[in-house]
Amino acid sequence: MDALPLIALVAGSAAVAGAARRTPVPAPLVLVAVGLVAGFSPGIPTYHLDADVVLPLLLPPLLHTAALDSSYLDLRANIRPVALLSVGYTLFATVAVGWLAHRIIPDLPLTAALVLGAVVAPPDAVTAAAIARRVGLPARVTTILQGESLVNDATAITAFRVALAAAVGEGMSWGAGIGEFLLAAIGGVGVGLLLMVPLHWLRTHLKEALLQNTLSLLIPFVAYAAAERVHASGVLAVVVVALYLGHRSWQVDFATRLQEAAVWKMVAFILESAVFALIGLQLPFVLKELGPFGVREAVGYAAAVFLAVVVVRFVWVYPATYLPRWLSRRVREREPGTDWTAPLIVGWAGMRGVVSLAVAFSIPLAAQDGSPFPARNLVLFLTFTTVIGTLVIQGLTLPLLVRVLKLPHPDPQTVTLIEAQAQNEASEAAEARLRELLEDPHNSLPPPLADRLRSVLERRRNAVWERLGAADPVTGESADDTYRRLSREMIEAERAVFVRLRDERRIDDEMMRTLLRRLDLEEAAAYRETDGS
Repeated sequence: MDALPLIALVAGSAAVAGAARRTPVPAPLVLVAVGLVAGFSPGIPTYHLDADVVLPLLLPPLLHTAALDSSYLDLRANIRPVALLSVGYTLFATVAVGWLAHRIIPDLPLTAALVLGAVVAPPDAVTAAAIARRVGLPARVTTILQGESLVNDATAITAFRVALAAAVGEGMSWGAGIGEFLLAAIGGVGVGLLLMVPLHWLRTHLKEALLQNTLSLLIPFVAYAAAERVHASGVLAVVVVALYLGHRSWQVDFATRLQEAAVWKMVAFILESAVFALIGLQLPFVLKELGPFGVREAVGYAAAVFLAVVVVRFVWVYPATYLPRWLSRRVREREPGTDWTAPLIVGWAGMRGVVSLAVAFSIPLAAQDGSPFPARNLVLFLTFTTVIGTLVIQGLTLPLLVRVLKLPHPDPQTVTLIEAQAQNEASEAAEARLRELLEDPHNSLPPPLADRLRSVLERRRNAVWERLGAADPVTGESADDTYRRLSREMIEAERAVFVRLRDERRIDDEMMRTLLRRLDLEEAAAYRETDGS
């Protein structure tokens, strides 16, 4: 097996994503555009999305990282709008878009149209997270969009299986379809609940950070495979486990947290970059398999389906936002009020992604009776154009829409004040604990070391308060910026000496690496004390 195309994909997409960070255009859109161009360039290897690869191998780690970065408490506080979008909207979009496509496209059977509706129904978790981070959406809107995208794949994949069974002639009844949906949903959550506690216990009892992070990389695949093995939703199992582990991450030792954050950040960057590039690279396959449909005719259908996808989302979002508030006093009391701008952002932020394409490519070539699957090539084309249309049109205009609407953002001074108050309260508790410990004869320390503990604590507390103050009138730096710079200069001077001593053969490489690691930890500590990270 030639590994060069895979290496080229990872390296090329990472390079494009890195370059895109220097532009005002979100990296996912640049990657898709480059993929579209590269797909027709000579010498570019052939890349074909396979649902058997994307769903069990790419989707679990992407969902895992998104769920780890989400807030269980925020999702619980917004469970009603999240559920209405991730379950209610996805099912509504499956039926509504499918029915509209059936009416618009001649000779497209309703069953095949519902397959198309299920495929294009779910907004993508990777896209939602990437775009939300870039445009700076309000916290509650971001929580709702991320929560929707974490769960809606499970709803859409189950709806797809039901519609596909009907389309290929397996005689799936409404009752059987509802039963399969309940099995997938309840089973996926159940598998996640069964796995989350033992996996967390294992993480907290492994003593080596290397083993803990190896386990961390395996967890999403274990959860997904275990749920799919019992015909439940692997998506929900991964999300449930990741939310629990993220909520309890403070119970894992610091070395694991530091290493795990770096590892998952790298994994997410590589997979997200490759996924968006793969989307663009699928255009040659889609056009090749278009079959008897003319390009002009197919483009007209694509525009109609894209418009239907956009309109159907708004048709659901606005009533789902306001009707519960009008009908329920409890909802009005428990949830903050909202104006027309938040539903507009949620409605426009429905970008589709790689899951839709992967699921579409998994449609079989033939029905159960051996006849070709009706309009399979057209369904693939319409899925591709819907994904590209939402990514490009909605993805490019969403930042502009956010700026035009002038959505409120958290005041930096207020956020820093809250952080400083929290740090002050924690520092007071640490000081009290230190006094208690030093009173014990077993914990006696020389005065300089005890003073060092107090000074480190005091510096950590003051660093946040100093960010509220004015910058230095000469350098323009805050006090913590100056501290960080001076600390780095001192450490660099020590580092240069260690390297010189190694080059002079006065110490060996192993000793130099040991000494440099200590300096690295000192530098990281200096940044944590002043940067709050």
